[in-house]
Amino acid sequence: MENALLELKGKLKMLYASYGSYLLVLFKFLLAFLVFEEINRLLPYVEGLDQIFVVLLASLICSIMPWNLMVFLGMGLIVGQCYGIGIEIAGFALALIVIMVILYLRFTPQDALVLLLTPVAFSFGVPCLIPIGYGLTRTPSSAISAGFGVILYYFMELVSDNASVLTGADKEEKIQNLQFLSDGLMKNQEMMVTIIAFVTVLVIVYVVRRLEVEYAWHIAVFGGGIAYMIIMAAGGIFLEATIPVVPLVAGTMVSVFVGEILEFFFFHVDYKRTERLQFEDDEYYYYVKAVPKIKDMKKSSGRKPEEVPVDSAVIRNRERE
Repeated sequence: MENALLELKGKLKMLYASYGSYLLVLFKFLLAFLVFEEINRLLPYVEGLDQIFVVLLASLICSIMPWNLMVFLGMGLIVGQCYGIGIEIAGFALALIVIMVILYLRFTPQDALVLLLTPVAFSFGVPCLIPIGYGLTRTPSSAISAGFGVILYYFMELVSDNASVLTGADKEEKIQNLQFLSDGLMKNQEMMVTIIAFVTVLVIVYVVRRLEVEYAWHIAVFGGGIAYMIIMAAGGIFLEATIPVVPLVAGTMVSVFVGEILEFFFFHVDYKRTERLQFEDDEYYYYVKAVPKIKDMKKSSGRKPEEVPVDSAVIRNRERE
C-alpha cells in the first residue's frame, strides 16, 4: 500500500514538474469559483452578482492574476451582496473588511487567502482544517488571518440569518441596523470561542510539528484535532449552548485526514532509519540527528527508498541507532 502511494506521489510530482503552470491556473480557477459561489450562497441579495457568467469570468481573471486579486474580488463581492440589503449594511461590511485588510497587510500579507478559505471551510463543515493546515505549512502569525476569517464568516452568517430584519428605509432604522450588526459581532461568544480554538490549535500544531521527536507531524495533526474538539465542547458547555457533536467530530476527522495527506506530501520520512551523526571542525563538535526522507519508490526495482546523502567529507564518526 505504501509503495503504491509513493509511486502515486512520484507521478504527481512528475506531472506537476511538466505542467505545473497550467495546473496552477486550473487550481486557482476552481478555487476562485468555489469561493465566489459560497459567498453568493450565503449572501444571495444582488441578482446580477450571482449569475454564473459573472462568477466564471471573475474566476477566469483570478486564475491568471496574483492570489491577492481573488481576495479583493471576494471582499468586493461580499460588500456588493450586502448592498442588496441596504447601503448601511454594505458600509459596515466595507469598514470591517478595510480594517482586516489593513491589519493583515501589516502582519501577514502572505496569508491573505485564508480570509476567504475560512468561510468556505465553515460552509463545508470542516473549519478545523484551517488551523491544522496552516499550522503544518505556515507560522503562528497565520493565526491573525485565520481569526479574521472566522469574524468574516460569522458576519456573513449574521447578515444571512437576519436579512429580513436588516431592511430599513428611514434613518433611525439604518442606525439601529448598524448597532445590531456591531452588537451581533462584539457579543457573539460562540465566535470568540471559535477564534480561541483556531489560534490555539494553529499554535499547537506549529509547535509540535517542529519538535525533535519521532512522528512529530502525526502527533501535531491528531493533537490539533483533539484540542479543537475539546475547546469547542468546553466552550459550548461554558456558554450553555447545544454543540452538534456529530458534525463536530465528523468535520474534525475529515480535517485530520487531510492533515495526514499534507504530511505525506510535505514531510514523509522514515523514522526507522534515523541516524545519529557526529562530526567536528577546528572549534566545535557537532551531534546531528538525521532522519532520511522517503523517496519515490521505483516501480519495478523493489529497492528501499533512498536516503538523503550526507557529505562524508565532514563526517568523522557515524553512530547508527
